[in-house]
Amino acid sequence: MTTTFTLLTGLFFSALTSATILPGTSEAALAAMIASGDHAVWLLVVVATAGNVLGSLVNWWLGLYAEHFKHKRWFPVSADALDRASRWFGKYGLWSLLLAWLPIIGDPLTLFAGVMRVRFVPFIILVTIGKAARYAMIAGGASALAKAFGV
Repeated sequence: MTTTFTLLTGLFFSALTSATILPGTSEAALAAMIASGDHAVWLLVVVATAGNVLGSLVNWWLGLYAEHFKHKRWFPVSADALDRASRWFGKYGLWSLLLAWLPIIGDPLTLFAGVMRVRFVPFIILVTIGKAARYAMIAGGASALAKAFGV
């Protein structure tokens, strides 16, 4: 029981950090846990999705306050880049949050959702749909590979 809790907690935090600027390897962790066959696939997908959505929520929250610091010298994004990204998000809108799972652009999308003051409920719903779909596809692929190789 303790080992299961520890592994699931590790998956959760790997997924959480994967959604922030911190490094994470949630896809590899999920695939390895599926290949082990020790856990229900649906549980692994739920845990990974929850962690990743929470990481995106951290980005959204940071975005709510980013504009207060955009003119500071130490701020990592120029005011022009922040304005361009805000215009891009304004152009493509709320539905672009379904793409929050994408590498490179997904994390900034969730940050700019905060900058653009996207309401909490639509943010959580759209990000959760996208992230759950991604982890479900990864789980399906990992399960198929594990069966194909007799793992």
